[in-house]
Amino acid sequence: MSIVIILLVVFIATTLWGNLTIGTSYYEINKKTLPTEFDSYKIAQISDLHNFEFGKDNSKIIKILYEENPNIIVITGDLIDCHRTNLDIAIKLVEEMVKIAPCYFVTGNHEAWIGDQYKTLENKLKSLGVTVLHDDMIAINQGNESIFLIGLDDPDFSDWHTNLPSSRLYTRLRKMDLRDGFKVLLSHRPEAFDAYVEHRIDLVLSGHAHGGQFRLPFIGGLIAPNQGLFPKYDSGEYNKDKTTMIVSRGLGNSIIPIRINNRPEVVIVQLFSR
Repeated sequence: MSIVIILLVVFIATTLWGNLTIGTSYYEINKKTLPTEFDSYKIAQISDLHNFEFGKDNSKIIKILYEENPNIIVITGDLIDCHRTNLDIAIKLVEEMVKIAPCYFVTGNHEAWIGDQYKTLENKLKSLGVTVLHDDMIAINQGNESIFLIGLDDPDFSDWHTNLPSSRLYTRLRKMDLRDGFKVLLSHRPEAFDAYVEHRIDLVLSGHAHGGQFRLPFIGGLIAPNQGLFPKYDSGEYNKDKTTMIVSRGLGNSIIPIRINNRPEVVIVQLFSR
């Protein structure tokens, strides 16, 4: 009986630690198509905060970002949570992030679900200097060379009753004037990976899956939005043809308030031209 109690205490302690602390996950992306001026270029990704706080005003996130000193910071949706929306938490975090590096933002489904409050959030982000990408592509320059940053709006801004978000994202990409060159796509939805591959995106940064919420040894995530049980794209790196996709486990939670074996993370991606 004492062994059972000890195991239960250890499980509770590790689960609490795994929900209230942040890890940093590192990825090296080697692409011969990357312009040499961008060799060692570092991107920090924040995803799925859901109004959670790690330390006062999310000081623990800011500490990680200062230490990593990225070239840019990207926010891949669900900065807020529609069930307990608090714009102040999001804004206070972003106020500090813009002091570290240029910030770029794309929407998630929870931004689509807060109605008129979203415009207030976007206006504030823009006033802080954040670039908000609505099915847009912009050039990022380094020396005499450029890469292209693409941002897709979450499909729930169009019609959140439909079960075909991947097809809508495919249609949006097809309508965009995607230029030749190294392309980095910010899109909240990893389940549309095949659409990203077909459009020959070099690097995709995504979230939404929350790491599968409960991660099982040797199996992976248990459940994810829009993917259901045992999701195919729950966390980490995926490669097909010339496309690499990084799926962040995110930072916060929404409907299910707890994670198991699934520590919140800040993602650091470093690009190399080799």
